[in-house]
Amino acid sequence: MPGFSGKFHHQVDSKGRLMLPSELRTVLQTNYNNNNTLYITLSATDKCLHIYPLEEWQRLQDKVRSLPPSKKSVKYYMRRVIASAHECELDKQGRILIPVDLREDASINGETVVVGQIDKIEVWNRAEWDKLFDPENIDISAYEAELAEMGL
Repeated sequence: MPGFSGKFHHQVDSKGRLMLPSELRTVLQTNYNNNNTLYITLSATDKCLHIYPLEEWQRLQDKVRSLPPSKKSVKYYMRRVIASAHECELDKQGRILIPVDLREDASINGETVVVGQIDKIEVWNRAEWDKLFDPENIDISAYEAELAEMGL
């Protein structure tokens, strides 16, 4: 079954709730047995949030457990991603409550971009998302070459 995909513009309300797009909720229902338990955490490398279905979060934790805990990069990942994680529930209206600390760390307020990423969902501040695609910040030819090497 296809994973999460698509880009959607949504608002975070004054209480910190974000409506997940219906297309992404359908993937949750179909691929994850309608389980409304999600984990929301900081990205390890970007100024955005990641939302994982319970099953994907468990897979990620299993992967992290298999890594050498003494490596600096693993310690960083544990402290940045695992430590910032919050369990949350999708409410009957299809919303999640983004904890204040995560909203502050990722500058999530007002207009957001919600992006499907196969096994997880990203949530970006709209201005941060727009910076990613500013032509002055992109070396398209380098990306094309690297992606071609990977067969994409």
